[in-house]
Amino acid sequence: MSNNVEMFLLTKYGNLFIIKLSLIKGELILKNKFYSVQDWLPFKKVLDSGIILLKNNSYIKILKISPINFNLKSDLEKEAILNSYKIFLKTCNFNLQILIQSNKKDLSQNISKIKKLNENNSKKFLVEKYCDFIKNLNEEKNTNSKSFYILIKEENEKISTNSEKTSIQKLNEKYLKIKESLSRCGNKVEEINSREQIEKILFNSLNYRKQNKEVI
Repeated sequence: MSNNVEMFLLTKYGNLFIIKLSLIKGELILKNKFYSVQDWLPFKKVLDSGIILLKNNSYIKILKISPINFNLKSDLEKEAILNSYKIFLKTCNFNLQILIQSNKKDLSQNISKIKKLNENNSKKFLVEKYCDFIKNLNEEKNTNSKSFYILIKEENEKISTNSEKTSIQKLNEKYLKIKESLSRCGNKVEEINSREQIEKILFNSLNYRKQNKEVI
């Protein structure tokens, strides 16, 4: 009979060091295991099409949603949007996940453009004052911009070229269903097929210190 105790240490480089103490027949045995963060992440790789392959051989596709301003719509338009959204929920009878990422708004490029356009303007002093006001207001209010995504998943138990093609085809069919349904609500739906964009979204989702996120 043995009693095992495990202690977990997370290094500043993001690596996990596990110290395992085993008490066997009155003797204390020390066993060390070293894991990297990659060992704990469920992602296997990002395909050229932008689809994510998980370690359990499932596939995930990320869709970017451009929302509408519901509050600016008339009562009649709001009712039509809600009815279209009900159809979306009924039509897309498969699992999906909504991800909302909040990013701190960077206005430095906008401010630079304003200053550049008014370099030779007689009101340059007022422009400088205005830019300083916007910059300070942004810092005080901590202005954020939100990005909206829908994640769809396709389970795959077999590992083969044909099964991968079938899974990707099913994901694309789900994407077209979502696009058609949400377009009726006035939303723009785009598939993300850039490896760089996918990696950025994944990084922001896992980087809790710099990023705020909501998952529905």
